[in-house]
Amino acid sequence: MKMTQQVLILGGSGRIGRQVAADLLTYTLANITLAGRNGRIGMGVAQALLNEAGATASHRCQFLSVALDDQPALRAAIAESDLVIHCAGPFHRRNATVLNLCIELGVNYIDVSDHPSFTCKAIALRAKSEAAGITAIVNTGIFPGISNSMVRRDIEQLDHAHEVHLSYVVGGSGGAGRTVMQSTFLGLQRPFEAWIKGQRQLIQPYRDRELLSFPHFGRVGVYWFDMPESFTLADTFPVKTVVTKFGSVPRFYSYLTWSVARWCPSRWLRSNAVIEFLSQVSYAMTEFSNRFSGVGVAIRSDVTGLKHGQKIRCRSTLFHPDTAEAAGMGTGTIAELILAGDLNKPGVWAPEQALKTSLFEAAMQKRGIEIYQQLLPDAIHPFSKSPSVIG
Repeated sequence: MKMTQQVLILGGSGRIGRQVAADLLTYTLANITLAGRNGRIGMGVAQALLNEAGATASHRCQFLSVALDDQPALRAAIAESDLVIHCAGPFHRRNATVLNLCIELGVNYIDVSDHPSFTCKAIALRAKSEAAGITAIVNTGIFPGISNSMVRRDIEQLDHAHEVHLSYVVGGSGGAGRTVMQSTFLGLQRPFEAWIKGQRQLIQPYRDRELLSFPHFGRVGVYWFDMPESFTLADTFPVKTVVTKFGSVPRFYSYLTWSVARWCPSRWLRSNAVIEFLSQVSYAMTEFSNRFSGVGVAIRSDVTGLKHGQKIRCRSTLFHPDTAEAAGMGTGTIAELILAGDLNKPGVWAPEQALKTSLFEAAMQKRGIEIYQQLLPDAIHPFSKSPSVIG
């Protein structure tokens, strides 16, 4: 191991990449290289991070101009690293090139991917990564990421878990920039597979509104949304159903997204120009509304099953006032553990498959993230109505 470990953050000058770097500057001694296209912005972000970290960071953060499609430069940057963190979304449009290079060069890998299509591409490299001795963790961040570990923690409270119901609420833009808007509208392009009653079934996105209570936000309507937890949790644990739903505040944004999903022709949603237009308009609106709604995130995990022969629901909730900062903490947790040698699991894994609950709890406590957990007897089935299954 090198005296000082080197971490490369692709997309490091973006909102999420910057927060990951901030977490690593706080909780590790690694040198951080932010990689991106725009040198002026990137160098400004690197200097701002050093200023915020103070004397303890010294010169530990720098910027490197690298484009994902510049294979020679990308390869050279990865070869100089001990860990690569891929934050250059949206991941609907990404392939597994970065992960393949990491496997080839023997460098551990993390990403903040949030779409099942990318997750499948990454998991397909599990055997190759395992043979190379490379630990690769996908879907880190807040949701997916911390949400996955919350569910694992809940499942471990029960003797038998039958159903997982995960819901997320974000205030305005979540402080995460236009990329999160692009990801939201890209998620409306087509029906997706969900694990329901022990089988894969097609679901229409942004349907079946449920009104649920969340910390800080109160009662908010949430809708079906395509998330990788839908299949990684089902592949990890013997549960019969996994529900993933999403909503936003102010409620107007949820209604806008619902309207786009319901009325916008599918061929329009498959147009990059339309997605970009919707993202820009939504982001401009949230720039105004953020001052009222905030940019926080709330997660609610309900796991229904049996404990001592009784039907029980284990519920966990979390709120953080800054979605992007929370995502940085989720990814930073995984990075810190890999760099310290506490997380060494060759292959490609989702967080719930690789991260022990004891390590997760210690990392959350260190970062001041409070997760409230309770066991509720005589649980009621969380579906308010039958899902919009296709076919």
